[in-house]
Amino acid sequence: MEQDEKEIFGWFVFNSGQLLIVKDSEGKYHIPYGQEPPVTVPVGSTVHTIGEIYGHTAKAYAIYSPVPGNEDSEMMMKDLRASYDVLPFEEYYRAGKASQILNWDKNSRYCPMCGVPTVQVSPIAKRCPECRQEFYPRISPAVIVLIKKEDKVLLVHAKNFRGQYKGLVAGFLEAGETLEECIRREVMEETELTIKNLRYFGSQPWPYPSGIMIGFIADYESGTIKLQDEELSAGEFYSRDNMPEIPKKLSIARQMIDAWLEGKV
Repeated sequence: MEQDEKEIFGWFVFNSGQLLIVKDSEGKYHIPYGQEPPVTVPVGSTVHTIGEIYGHTAKAYAIYSPVPGNEDSEMMMKDLRASYDVLPFEEYYRAGKASQILNWDKNSRYCPMCGVPTVQVSPIAKRCPECRQEFYPRISPAVIVLIKKEDKVLLVHAKNFRGQYKGLVAGFLEAGETLEECIRREVMEETELTIKNLRYFGSQPWPYPSGIMIGFIADYESGTIKLQDEELSAGEFYSRDNMPEIPKKLSIARQMIDAWLEGKV
């Protein structure tokens, strides 16, 4: 790169969970790229470096008011989850990290021990200048499990789902638990079923706001479904020729269900 050539950055700009995206001449959406921020960086908003995107340094910052626009505009705000449907996957994936870093930045401005403003000392670390404690982005682990019973799979509708689709039993890891203990507890609490033959499937960052989903496959062992009213509104075993609406493809739940439908698990 010549000395007078300025670097091009990829910009991840958020306001209240919505990402700034732009439309190119072909009508396709992507994040803004350029030498300068696409909109003014507000006073008090830190510009974070979050890695690379297509060979460009990726930058992220928060704005305090949304940028006006809609599908007919060259620039608009889009809910992060919904951006999966319009952005290249690499941009959506990197936007998830940007969202988590900005969430961490917002929630770690002061030391919880002594109340002193923290100082950022690396892209993913802050330090209290008074008591010297360090603070890193908090990740909340959650398990998700696909339960097979002969040629059927257990699908449930959780009351916090966005839509009427049916997905998989899932829940957050508690202090002192192994992942396997967490899965068995969640399945028992939510359905009163017991399971066996647990095996690891895979994991997925879940930036809503700062989680990671850890997927397992299991076999039904015993019990009759009795739903936990506080968590679930529906649940039963479904065969491949009688499937309800299932989660969208952005989730590991859909990856696991698709693997089962294709006979891979």
